[in-house]
Amino acid sequence: MAKFLIEASYTLDGSKGVLSGGGSARRTALREMVESAGGKIEALYFAFGKHDIVIIVDMPDNVSAAAIAVQVKAAGSALIRTTVLMTPEELDQAAKKGVKYRPPGK
Repeated sequence: MAKFLIEASYTLDGSKGVLSGGGSARRTALREMVESAGGKIEALYFAFGKHDIVIIVDMPDNVSAAAIAVQVKAAGSALIRTTVLMTPEELDQAAKKGVKYRPPGK
């Protein structure tokens, strides 16, 4: 399973929906959505600032995570940003993988 960080900012309609149904109802709806795509919520928090909600999910693959992002964006109630997360061991593997790279101007 791959981990993803999902950050969302509610639109006016999304904020009205949270006010109407509450945070627990929103958590339940999000859990159902993630599970329907084969994933699991690891952590979910409401937040102040740039994002209204922050979620860490385990998903089977990038396609499943993208399916969630597309559905949420299409609904229009939240602006969403999805970031792939890596474990320290995965970064170790990436650091050891040789790639050919030429910096700009060299």
